[in-house]
Amino acid sequence: MRPELSAHPWQCQNHGVPILPPPPNSPTASARHVYGCDRTAPRVRREGQEEQRTSETNRSIPERRSQRPRRARPDGEEMRTRAADHLEALSLEIERKLQKALNSNSQRLQLLQQLFADIALKVDDRARDVILSTNDDGIAPVDEREDTRLCFYEILANHFVRVPESGRRILDLIVQLWSQSFASNIFALLFHRWLFEVPLDGKEVSLRYSSALVQGATNVFWIDIQTNTRHFLSLYNYLLEEVALVPDQLSKISVQAGRGLFLLLSRFMLFYDQDHLLPSFLEHFPTFPNSFLVGGPADYFVIELTDQLQKLKVEPVLLHYLSRMTILQGLELRMSTSTRLKACLYSFTSPGGPTYPTRAVRHAAWNTLDLLFPVSSILLS
Repeated sequence: MRPELSAHPWQCQNHGVPILPPPPNSPTASARHVYGCDRTAPRVRREGQEEQRTSETNRSIPERRSQRPRRARPDGEEMRTRAADHLEALSLEIERKLQKALNSNSQRLQLLQQLFADIALKVDDRARDVILSTNDDGIAPVDEREDTRLCFYEILANHFVRVPESGRRILDLIVQLWSQSFASNIFALLFHRWLFEVPLDGKEVSLRYSSALVQGATNVFWIDIQTNTRHFLSLYNYLLEEVALVPDQLSKISVQAGRGLFLLLSRFMLFYDQDHLLPSFLEHFPTFPNSFLVGGPADYFVIELTDQLQKLKVEPVLLHYLSRMTILQGLELRMSTSTRLKACLYSFTSPGGPTYPTRAVRHAAWNTLDLLFPVSSILLS
């Protein structure tokens, strides 16, 4: 049934909603088009008008740009100041976490572990631009690094050398937490440069710090071994190239710590692919009291390497060690050292205990035996 219409054809009685007519004085569609009010109507370009507007607009753009105040780019001094401010803020945050760990017995281990993980993190591109100044000596550019990885501990260690007073408060807190886990790790990462490049008070302090450095470096290098990563390659390179191979630097720590440092570097040299420095490393090897029983520097190096092989449980790392042992060719070793190395390699050639090597490890061990002891490997097989 159709709805009834009222006298006005634009109003529906059923719905009661008026359909309003156009205003009495509104222009028609054609008039709207003429007056320029109809936006749906096709536009007509007038010759010369559009080109004139475009040229005027283009001329006004440079004028408006020139009127805007240009933001001045920070110079080198300002960038260094900003970087120093950010590094100082990081130092204060480290100090706060150490103080919190010192005051909390229940959360001490967790807080130290979190702090260690924080300073070992990789620096992303945004943070690198913020905290790195234009003349950060001692930090190689990322594109020139072997691992293309820059960590926070590298930047902070360099900062504590430049601003020693910024790190002394942190160092005092670490000393109070000396017996705790991760304390020596944090010290080794943050103060390995400071120990050799900032004057110390006395020999007793040097002995304490150098021993903590060797212990902390041992721990963090083993973390790399267990995860098959190279997060602490920068620390190893510094201890090898800037300390062990520089007699003046090595003399800044105790003799005992220096010997321990060389033994430590011997165990991880193949892992960090620094075996090309082995000849120079053996030339700078310190003298040990029992050297008349053990042998020369090459014997100490091979003994440490043999002990390291027997401790490795990560297959890719063990294969990496075995593949780099060609560097041992030509070394003059004592019979006891040579037999020790041979027995270690042979233990990886047979399945079962005590090492339970995989097939890949067994083949790699045989190849190393063939290379280093060609006659003995034939007899053993």
